[in-house]
Amino acid sequence: MIEFALSLIFLLPVALVGIELANLAVVTLRLNQLAMMVSDNVARYRGSIDEAQVDEVMTGVAFAGRAIDFGGQGRVIVSTMESNGLTGTQAGYKITWQRCFGAKNVTSSYGLEGAGGSDATLAAGMGPAANKVKPVDNSALIFAELRYTYRPIVGTGFMPAREMSSIQSFTVRDRSSQVLTNTTNMSDAKRRLCDAAHLSAT
Repeated sequence: MIEFALSLIFLLPVALVGIELANLAVVTLRLNQLAMMVSDNVARYRGSIDEAQVDEVMTGVAFAGRAIDFGGQGRVIVSTMESNGLTGTQAGYKITWQRCFGAKNVTSSYGLEGAGGSDATLAAGMGPAANKVKPVDNSALIFAELRYTYRPIVGTGFMPAREMSSIQSFTVRDRSSQVLTNTTNMSDAKRRLCDAAHLSAT
């Protein structure tokens, strides 16, 4: 018993670190899956897309992310990027609309709604400098960016809290208009806008 007690001094920290690393790997996987889910689902709507449909997708993110408290600790930013219709040196892409969910107070690292509409700011597309993506001709791209604050389950003595992120993009399928409609007359309070007034975990 004495030997077992002495061995716990070494075994317990190793076990706790292992548990924390395993949890971090699971959270990373879930963030990547959430990013893929939201970008794919928004890109699937054909013909047109409405505020109510975006709200459905965000509600799905809230449900799928409950296990890691994504609504309270994270933020998903969904952007639609398409050609800005300009020519010459001003030709490029624009963020037609952008919607968000989550209580984390952050903005997109790659551009806000309206960016690129009057210039070539997004001529290279969206994403990290070494890995930018852009729409195919005559279509649009759905770009999802997730930001999340990871809270260790064991304690910050073994691993500090850290900021995590994930990005994913999908090409829009057979959608003739990229304008985000509001046929149900959803109020601004219920729309998934990206300003500070719409920070919510639900």
